[in-house]
Amino acid sequence: MFETNYSEVSQFVLLGLSTYRPVQHFLLAFSTVFYVTIVLGNLFVVFTVTFDPYLHSSMYFLLANLSFIDLCLSTLTVPKMIHNLCSGHKTISFQGCVIQIFALHVLGGSEMVLLIAMALDRYVAICKPLHYLTIMSPQMCILLLSGAWVIGLIHAVVQVAFVVHLPFCGPNEIDSFYCDLPWFIKLACTDTYRMEFMVTANSGFISMGTFFLLLMSYIFILVTVWKRSSGGLSKAFSTLSAHITVVVLFFGPCIFVYVWPFPTVPVDKFLAILDFMITPILNPIIYTLRNKDMKMAMKRLSSQFLSLRMIS
Repeated sequence: MFETNYSEVSQFVLLGLSTYRPVQHFLLAFSTVFYVTIVLGNLFVVFTVTFDPYLHSSMYFLLANLSFIDLCLSTLTVPKMIHNLCSGHKTISFQGCVIQIFALHVLGGSEMVLLIAMALDRYVAICKPLHYLTIMSPQMCILLLSGAWVIGLIHAVVQVAFVVHLPFCGPNEIDSFYCDLPWFIKLACTDTYRMEFMVTANSGFISMGTFFLLLMSYIFILVTVWKRSSGGLSKAFSTLSAHITVVVLFFGPCIFVYVWPFPTVPVDKFLAILDFMITPILNPIIYTLRNKDMKMAMKRLSSQFLSLRMIS
């Protein structure tokens, strides 16, 4: 799949976010601090949900997997960016670029489906509370998670299969800090109009479709709650506001990168920071500081950890 005998290009140059040295120093410090925070925050969510028996429900199961995917998305791009800023060596091999694109779309497609699963979980919890445990059973959670990864894998295979054999004969500079299809395709030595249309149809329309589907589902939940009891509307909105924030932050950059009609505008690579550094930090903050069960679980784990240290 990754054979490159047909291509004269063996590596690509990632131009990054800026060539101005003081800005690069700032980006190095910024990305390092944020990546360490991402790792610690998301691992803490995963470990808390895994080891606290009071959090073994569908909502927290899906949340732990969201944190895992966010961690993987950041790890896919940010360490490479930090290495490039430290060393000044900004190249990535052809195979490495294709693999990064493939993994990026597996994780991105999986997260889209996972966010839909989380919206379904909130719908059942708010609109059908008496049937919640029956509908959102452990088997259903495993099925939803498996479906998310399978759909993400299919999405990535379809994307990469069409572009991996494009001919590259010279231009090899990618004006970003990571590899993705819009920039990869434009470097090919052939007419890429059909490929660009395919990418827009696949990634762009899927992103937009999923985004509007999620927003409509949240509106439907709020309207349903409002019809039953206007007093419960504020509580439902408070519960859904965290989900809506995550959805907007995740899908905003995706829609801009794949659908925006002027891809030469450099703002797209700065918007990508939202997906790879900002959103993965906000998810643990939003879902822990706003959630009483998570706060209690963190206190229990902290107490257990302190008692173990005192015993040792």
